[in-house]
Amino acid sequence: MQGFVFHGPGQASWQDVPDPAVKEPTDAIVKVGVVTICGTDLHILKGDVPEVRPGTVLGHEAVGEIVEVGSDVRTVRPGDRVLMSCITSCGRCRFCRDGSYGQCRGGGGWILGHLIDGTQAEYVRVPFADLSVHPLPGGLRSEDAVLLADIFPTSYEVGVLNGHVRPGDTVAIVGAGPIGLAAIATARLFSPQRIIAVDLTPARLEAAHRLGADAVADVHEAPAQLVADLTDGIGADVVIEAVGVPESFELCTRMVRPGGHVVNVGVHGRAATLHLEDLWIKNVTITTGLVDTYSTPTLLRMAAAGRLPTGQLVTHTFPLEQMEEAYEIFSRAGETGALKVVLGGEQHAEVVVPAA
Repeated sequence: MQGFVFHGPGQASWQDVPDPAVKEPTDAIVKVGVVTICGTDLHILKGDVPEVRPGTVLGHEAVGEIVEVGSDVRTVRPGDRVLMSCITSCGRCRFCRDGSYGQCRGGGGWILGHLIDGTQAEYVRVPFADLSVHPLPGGLRSEDAVLLADIFPTSYEVGVLNGHVRPGDTVAIVGAGPIGLAAIATARLFSPQRIIAVDLTPARLEAAHRLGADAVADVHEAPAQLVADLTDGIGADVVIEAVGVPESFELCTRMVRPGGHVVNVGVHGRAATLHLEDLWIKNVTITTGLVDTYSTPTLLRMAAAGRLPTGQLVTHTFPLEQMEEAYEIFSRAGETGALKVVLGGEQHAEVVVPAA
């Protein structure tokens, strides 16, 4: 088969790789139907995630069809269409028993495209399949469901729920990429008074408006002052960092009100300064986190009912074999306007209906 292989910082290619095989009785082999690229994959290519070894197939978000299962798998069988979660769960360790699947110590956690071969390939081995894949409702398109592998549960759990967004809150979101946009969509579920989005790119700020942001600000146009003006000088109740660079995190700490929440979602490859000389007196709560995906079943039900704007985030589609081109488009999002790129899916021939 073929897959997208990481060779080191700045180097990756779509190439022949060995077919995956069942190694443990809890494994499943999935034929990939639809896959997408995450901002974390770009961080890996930059060298920000040194745990990823050269030779690893990247990717941790996909929808596909079960083609083989190990002898201990009970909840899915060949032929089932499933969502592959970005997080794998052993179900037995202390953290899994607490629902903190992202911190699994039994061989799970974030392993796909990180510690083992991932989903950006024609086939993938998924460990602990009973807890790590989700059968899909028949009416939910694969192209919509794939956004629930990572960005929607990440934004919802690590951003909105960890930030304790409540009705009437002012929520500021720094970074209007896919994670930030999904945070806008899921924050709206809690009826905040206003949502303010901050980004560098006009196209992404326009997308933030479409998805429900009440105000937007270019990062170079004093966004902290805008937040202050809109809140009578108090600051935002919840500020979500969705970029992963020191400047954005430090901006978030300047926007938050006393007693508010700063929620880091972005993947950081460099140290950020924590200005405790300003924050120690403000009763601010700062949280970090890797998604646990405990909310995925709930989000799947919402998506199937049309309650999540998943399709609005997809701007580009490609055949699976155009992975390198898709990465190029996604990595230049400021120029290309890319939000979420989706690869694969069924190819339908055009049908011409003769006139009556």
